Amino acid sequence: MEAAHLTVAITGASGAILAREALRALEADDRVTRIHFVASENSLRVLAEELGVSGRNDLVEKLLAAAPSKTVQLSDADIGAPIASGSHPSNGMIVLPCSMGTLAAIANGLANSLIARAADVTLKERRPLILCVRETPFNRIHLRNMTLAAEAGATIFPCIPAFYNHPEGSEEMARQFAYRVLAHIGLPQTGAYVWKPEE
Repeated sequence: MEAAHLTVAITGASGAILAREALRALEADDRVTRIHFVASENSLRVLAEELGVSGRNDLVEKLLAAAPSKTVQLSDADIGAPIASGSHPSNGMIVLPCSMGTLAAIANGLANSLIARAADVTLKERRPLILCVRETPFNRIHLRNMTLAAEAGATIFPCIPAFYNHPEGSEEMARQFAYRVLAHIGLPQTGAYVWKPEE
């Protein structure tokens, strides 16, 4: 994938560190030219509790620990943002983590926020949509909504870390998960763990 334009959304489910590692990898990836980042209102509390990142102002800079060069933050209330239109160029969207409320909105076509609208546009334009759902256990409503979203074209990519690579800590675990997500959207990352690679 070259000159990629991607949307990354973070919602109010546990796993903010996963979104941070994905954003850092995308910001450093020369194949990516623009990242539209949207944080839901509920995600702000999770970011504060899990990463100690508070407030909406300069959120991207706080997550990257540096000034962004290609990541642009959009408000979840801004349904007139560029990513709300199918005419806007995009190579796909990642919702990481994806709360069950966001999943429900996407699966049922509510388009009641920028995140849900951008996901709806991604599906109707047949672009990759990766929903990194985060909940356990799943009830029948969750499972039905995942089925609806998958039938509409989304990829359900649960936030399940790998252990066979013997991660040294939560950051490495989160980074490797983010790498798997990015590989799935066509952006394999240097440093990603590969199980028994062929010589």
